[in-house]
Amino acid sequence: MRPLEKLPTIRVKLGSTIVFAVAMTLLLVFLFLGYALRESSRDTDRLRLVSAARRAAAGQLAAAPGGITVVTVGLDGQIISGTPPAPLPGYTDGLVHVGSTSALEYAVVPVVVDGQIDHLVYAVQPAPGEGFFARISETFRFLTRFWWQFLLAGLIAAVVALAMARWLARGMTQPLRDMALAARKMETGDYSQRVHTRSRDEVGQLAAAFNRMSAELESLERLRRDLVANVSHELKTPISALRAHLENLLDGVEQPDPRTLQVMLGQSERLGRLVEQLLELSRLESGELPLHREEVSLGPLVREVRSEIEVARSDAEVKIEEDLPEDLPPVFVDRERVHQVLFNLLDNAVRFTPPGGAVMVSAHRHDGSVDVHVTDTGPGIAPEHLPRLFERFYRVDPSRSAKDGGTGIGLAIARSVVEAHGGRIRAESEEGKGSVFTFELPVAPETQTRRDG
Repeated sequence: MRPLEKLPTIRVKLGSTIVFAVAMTLLLVFLFLGYALRESSRDTDRLRLVSAARRAAAGQLAAAPGGITVVTVGLDGQIISGTPPAPLPGYTDGLVHVGSTSALEYAVVPVVVDGQIDHLVYAVQPAPGEGFFARISETFRFLTRFWWQFLLAGLIAAVVALAMARWLARGMTQPLRDMALAARKMETGDYSQRVHTRSRDEVGQLAAAFNRMSAELESLERLRRDLVANVSHELKTPISALRAHLENLLDGVEQPDPRTLQVMLGQSERLGRLVEQLLELSRLESGELPLHREEVSLGPLVREVRSEIEVARSDAEVKIEEDLPEDLPPVFVDRERVHQVLFNLLDNAVRFTPPGGAVMVSAHRHDGSVDVHVTDTGPGIAPEHLPRLFERFYRVDPSRSAKDGGTGIGLAIARSVVEAHGGRIRAESEEGKGSVFTFELPVAPETQTRRDG
């Protein structure tokens, strides 16, 4: 486990990282600074030597400072007191001298008695060595002399860095905390949670993805509730009708004549048709229903579906027309599934077109596919209904659809079939002017190759 993984929050991790980075930066800066300024300590040392020599010459030095040796030398060069670590340079000019030899650094102060130089006082210390290790030693000597200034600067920098890290981390992690809180609420089934952030970085992108996910989950939950309610309603209606007739037969209220039995058979067929369509839709959406593709000419298929609709809706008084170009290429589809899509769309168009109206089936080639249009002259569909038109059990006019025997999943099946072929289906409508349903079908590969060649 990495060290940061043990820390409880992102703010603590970010703060620790920034403080560690600041500490390492300051340490390196202090080391390089000490190395660069190591020679500056020699000037301070020489000032200490001069001060020690002057005080010793005036008789005011009780004990020599650490590292400094005080030596008294006569004018004849004889040592009066003290033991120098190396030979001392001689001066007789009566002036104060500060300098260094290869072995030591020194300061010389003459002692004047009755106007004459009586003796010399030397304050000496070993000279720094040469070479890499000597420079390193001088660097650390410089740092140890000013350690408290460096420590204070490091503490101030660490406090400032920690405060900024906490401030920055609070803004950076607020969307994450909001997402964690929203996720806990979503665990209880509340999918209306959203995270608000103005950040454009990775956290902002994550928040946007979270909002899209929660919106999708909210939509799926709504669809699930609607599906359960609609399935329950659709199943309840034929079951209740069958139960009522059976109870009447048992009580002797009705007789098992052909008319009663036909009504019961119709309800059972409606129930079976609903279950079959639900199973088919489930297999289509899961991809378990195989497609048997082949080259299909749309003209004969449209005319076949048209004749079936005219027989099934013979009392609708709606004219069905077609407009298919002669050079329309064949499509590569499952014929039975496309037949099902056309039948659903034409059946809906005829059912919702008033007597005297017309339904038109047209098609044209478009970018490697064939667009099929089913246009009616019905009352049209309100804009608020269009986004949900292909959802399961969604009905623009529930009462009329139920009366006509529709199950409300025909368009959902049509969408699944079209999408299984790699196309898409859409609806356009204007109230009072009818509707247009359009779906795409892929052109047969050989036809596409001949055209490209």
